[in-house]
Amino acid sequence: MNFGQGKKESLFGSVDMVALLLYLLLVTIGVVAVFSASWVEDSENFFSFSHNYIKQVVWLGISFGVGVVVMLLDRSLWHKIAYFLYAAAILALLATLAFGRTVNGAKAWFEFGPIRLQTMEFAKIAIALSTARLMSEYGFSIASFRSLVKVALMLIVPLAITYLQNDTGSGLVLCSFIFMLYREGLNKWLCIPIIFIGTLFLLSFLYSPISLLVALILVFTISECFANRNFKHSTIYLALLFGGSTLLFLLLNSIPAIEVSYYAVLLSTTLLSMIGVCVYAYRTRLRNIFIMVSLFVVSVMITPTSNAMFNIMKPHQQDRIKTFLGITDDASLNYNVRQSKIAIGSGGMFGKGYLQGSHIRYGLVPEKHTDFIFCTIGEEFGFMGAIVVLILLLAFIFRLMRMGDNQRETFGRVYCYIVASILLFHTLINVGMTIGIVPVMGIPLPLISYGGSSLLAFSIMIFIAFAFDAQTTRELPTYSRF
Repeated sequence: MNFGQGKKESLFGSVDMVALLLYLLLVTIGVVAVFSASWVEDSENFFSFSHNYIKQVVWLGISFGVGVVVMLLDRSLWHKIAYFLYAAAILALLATLAFGRTVNGAKAWFEFGPIRLQTMEFAKIAIALSTARLMSEYGFSIASFRSLVKVALMLIVPLAITYLQNDTGSGLVLCSFIFMLYREGLNKWLCIPIIFIGTLFLLSFLYSPISLLVALILVFTISECFANRNFKHSTIYLALLFGGSTLLFLLLNSIPAIEVSYYAVLLSTTLLSMIGVCVYAYRTRLRNIFIMVSLFVVSVMITPTSNAMFNIMKPHQQDRIKTFLGITDDASLNYNVRQSKIAIGSGGMFGKGYLQGSHIRYGLVPEKHTDFIFCTIGEEFGFMGAIVVLILLLAFIFRLMRMGDNQRETFGRVYCYIVASILLFHTLINVGMTIGIVPVMGIPLPLISYGGSSLLAFSIMIFIAFAFDAQTTRELPTYSRF
């Protein structure tokens, strides 16, 4: 493959112009949408800094200026300082937890006069760079259990801090790294159990423990079966496990002094069988089975603790989960999502016209310029306008993935994949919560939602990827180890 073919020698001449154009289109759409969501008719001072759209334009100028500076830096610098940035990000998150300002129930902001910055937005850049460096280190292998544990630990620390900050939505963005791991070669049959674990907390409110345990056993065993092509051994294992558990259950309950549930018997026999599974994995040298066993044990621990985890959540977080799962019929708890769907639906095929959205104009949709800005687009530009915006976002994401494919070394490739994964996660969750298919998490639509922290952080993250892509025509940097 001829990397950088057809690019000019100058740095800015070698920038992916299609990606840059998509970036400019998206941020322009963001300013237009923020103006519509924030505009007040007969406002006295159109250019007042008190207006959100003026603030967004200012932040856009700052973001682009910082992006230009980022483009001037050599890519080797990011490799050298990646771990230092990660340490600084963790310290910043801890400082925010101790001294930060609480906004919408989340203690995740630093306030400097009129400027508020959300530290997690910038921490994502450091986490992305440090993860890319870790995965580019000599000896790292995507098939190694030890290597995957290192990646998991690097992500768990900031995720735990954001949970303590009551900003879980921002922390869950780190779950998007599973897309990068898959792109880097993580077996898809390992990805499926990981994704299943991510939904296990919500499923625990809808299904009984025995149903979830059976589902877990089937998901993990079938995934291992396809991963290692052990159809015969997997079938024998399932038959022995369920057959033996059933016989033991009947035997124990035939004794008058003993009464035990099938869930307890099946759970006990399954955990005991893990010893035999590990021995089998060791003798056959199938190391990915050890990963499966570890994930299974973690998932088994989640189910009985879900109620305790739910009880320590904030009331508004509990309400969002109850509303999403349909556990409660309280219409007031579902007001945001209901109004959001009405606004989007009322836009029809081509929308009501710019600045003509009644739900937006009369403030029926809360957070219409931030988390629910997609409603503004849907009501005023309709289905076609919403589709155009989604196509532009997806095209930009695929362009970032293409940048990753063009990288000649692991560090740049992994970083570009991470940026694409974060943008994809933000897009899916934000659009999903506005139409009611995922719980409300307070995650902005990238490059479009109002917010200086979000726009600046995304721009820095994206321009680093631009710089990596632009400098592929140069001689690869020599990374020093320290």
